Amino acid sequence: MVNSDNVSRDDALFEPPPLHERVRALEILRDETLGGLLLLGAAVVAMIWANSAWGDSYATVSDASLPWGPLHLTVSQFTSDGLLAVFFFVAGLELRHEFVLGSLSRRSQAIVPVAAALGGMVVPALIYFAINMASDTGQLTGWAIPTATDIAFALAVLAIVGRKLPVALRAFLLTLAVVDDLGAIVVIALFYTASIAPWWLVAAAGCLTAYWYLQRRRVRSPLIYLPLAFGTWLCVHESGIHATIAGVALGLLTRVRPDPGEVEAPAERLQHMVQPISAAICVPLFALFAAGIDLRGLDVGQELTSPIAIGIMVGLVVGKPIGVTLGAWVTARFTRAHLSSDISWADVATVGVLAGIGFTVSLLISELAFTSSIQLLDSAKLAVLTGSILSAVLAAIAILVRNRHYAALSAAEDAATPA
Repeated sequence: MVNSDNVSRDDALFEPPPLHERVRALEILRDETLGGLLLLGAAVVAMIWANSAWGDSYATVSDASLPWGPLHLTVSQFTSDGLLAVFFFVAGLELRHEFVLGSLSRRSQAIVPVAAALGGMVVPALIYFAINMASDTGQLTGWAIPTATDIAFALAVLAIVGRKLPVALRAFLLTLAVVDDLGAIVVIALFYTASIAPWWLVAAAGCLTAYWYLQRRRVRSPLIYLPLAFGTWLCVHESGIHATIAGVALGLLTRVRPDPGEVEAPAERLQHMVQPISAAICVPLFALFAAGIDLRGLDVGQELTSPIAIGIMVGLVVGKPIGVTLGAWVTARFTRAHLSSDISWADVATVGVLAGIGFTVSLLISELAFTSSIQLLDSAKLAVLTGSILSAVLAAIAILVRNRHYAALSAAEDAATPA
């Protein structure tokens, strides 16, 4: 247990978390792993569908308008604006838990994953910016695309090759992704909002205030919360801010401490209810209508050598591991901490390579960055897919090299963790 804000000389990084947090982390990781496998399946289906003899039907369905009043959302827009709001609601619940009860509630434990996450965002963004600034055809608006981490995709890789990765490193990856999600939310709100409709924003703030008040009054009825959540989403959507922000805002306002005699706090109860829906339906459907790139009319070689694609791929594959490892290492040096005897900096770098799997949020930011050009958007999406796959392959190789060591650590952890 750390008793001060600064990590002491005797504190070790990446020790197994406390038992209750270890059990909770393993539960979340299992749920996210299944979601990651469904996500990968949806992406594969999207690419096959978009490039098959029925490829034109993919575009037709994706661009079809949904007859929902004045919104006029297409199927593709509904999956990114609507279904991903559910994904970000779950992210908001996880953030709330981490801030109040988890590793981010203690500065001494939060500082390393926060610094690693920031490094994992800043370095890829700088790499993208430098590559595109140096080119006459570069596009600086996509700088945030390689900053994201897709925890579900990363855990799908672990499900295949890294089942024995120590809980400490998996928990680090989970916390890293949670902080990364927060960074992505801030980036989307600040840099990818074209205009603001003030009165809609005021209405959204009113809905969020009502939600906060009902949480404090211990109101539990879904008949109140469901219309209020939809109203919040609608107001945020109409305000000009991306509608997914509504999801994370509601998650962050959800009560996370259980009352005396209460088995589960609302945040934990909602996470158990909503996470499977997000993982099994919302994120795979988004991937289905975001990952389908029609390669039949593209010069793939030319697209992958554009400044946009190179910036994204180098940012994900090279920038992420460098940024994550450098952020953790500099912070460790500053706080005079040392690694756990069972973990090496190469293992931390492996987590950094896993963090280079951007996918879901990277695809979302691609759509926000290149709304006016289908060609630039396709180039960015193709680079996201390629960079994420390269990161997954490199991470798998790195894990397999250390698998025997990880198996020994996993056996010791399993002995200390209840079934």
